[in-house]
Amino acid sequence: MTRMPTYFISHGGGPWPWLPEMRRGFAELERTLAAMPSEFPEKPKAVLMISGHWETADFAVMSSNAPPMVYDYTGFPAHTYEITYPAPGAPTLAQRTADLIKAAGLPTHLDDQQGFDHGVFAPMAVIYPEADVPTYQVSLQHGYDPAAHFALGRALAPLRDEGVLIVGSGLSYHNLRNFGPGARVPSTEFDTWLNDVMLRDPEERTQALLNWETAPSARIAHKEEDHLAPIFVALGAAEADASTVTYHEEGIFGGVTATSFRLG
Repeated sequence: MTRMPTYFISHGGGPWPWLPEMRRGFAELERTLAAMPSEFPEKPKAVLMISGHWETADFAVMSSNAPPMVYDYTGFPAHTYEITYPAPGAPTLAQRTADLIKAAGLPTHLDDQQGFDHGVFAPMAVIYPEADVPTYQVSLQHGYDPAAHFALGRALAPLRDEGVLIVGSGLSYHNLRNFGPGARVPSTEFDTWLNDVMLRDPEERTQALLNWETAPSARIAHKEEDHLAPIFVALGAAEADASTVTYHEEGIFGGVTATSFRLG
């Protein structure tokens, strides 16, 4: 089995693939997500997502054989609360994942009730529209401690050699109260810093991300870092690998600059 890359993706907004107007606004994001399978060395055995929309007291691992749906958004048309993304789960890999997390000294448990949130099913509906690749999640941990999430990524790294694609799903700017034109300056400042950091040597890159709050406009870009923390996991799982930009766009959500990255 060839080693899989890892990704941090800016996943867009809500159930956007099912809303024509939003979908047009995310045409470039859709193009890059749809292109991802062509970048893999082979079809993954499973996709492991770390989404900004699921967090627990520890690092929970989704273990359902057929995960349900979680419609974790409000104010959208009725049909978006009937969306299904029927990818199978990966209970055997979930146990393997929990064992790796536990072996790293991190707290974890299996969760056979949790379903796919929109940070997973929206991008996955574009990446694998046939829903034919087993998909599961590991939660963020409350508090978003960067060091703990880097440690999680390091614990998950062996899965890359076992056919598992690890994807951190968030957004490089996520301040819902400051979308629109007011996001233009802070998102550009933070995104410029992030792009620069991601091109640095691995050790320097890790240190910069551990201290991300010192970045320009950091706390404007992320009042809470739920949508940034997935990048710590993706980096931890590919800490020695170079990164490349897979998606970069200015002006989404009326003024937001956003970027996605691949490692390896």
